[in-house]
Amino acid sequence: MTTLQEEIETRLARSEPEVEVLLAEVVGGSRLRVFIDHPDGVTLGLCERVSTLLTDLRERYSLEVSSPGSERPLTKPAHFRRFVGRRARVRTRHPRPTAVRGCDRAAATTPRTSFTGELVAASEDEVTLAADGGVIAIPYDDIRRSNLLED
Repeated sequence: MTTLQEEIETRLARSEPEVEVLLAEVVGGSRLRVFIDHPDGVTLGLCERVSTLLTDLRERYSLEVSSPGSERPLTKPAHFRRFVGRRARVRTRHPRPTAVRGCDRAAATTPRTSFTGELVAASEDEVTLAADGGVIAIPYDDIRRSNLLED
């Protein structure tokens, strides 16, 4: 999680305590995209209230506030735990070796940075994914981006 996301979470916790910041990311250097969730759902009114609370950030960025949609970002251990059993895509910062399907696992591995499969476990340190190359555990520190996939 970025420092900017932590700052946004802290600010919203005071005025909109039930709003969860799923992801805050700077895109293209000038656009701040904030995905939020709420137990009662995300409405246009809620997005407007959050935008108003982040007015000062509009001096530095073009601000987008929206619901996560069907391909919800996963950024925290609690997110991964909540969706164990669902399909997800996890992209890593560095290539990770995985077994190549149909080959001897000890003999052949292909380093990759993108894994798609079922979330099978999530601890405080890593997520385990049953991907097409086998079951792989990925430390959260090595995750660049991850999101749910539509079933």
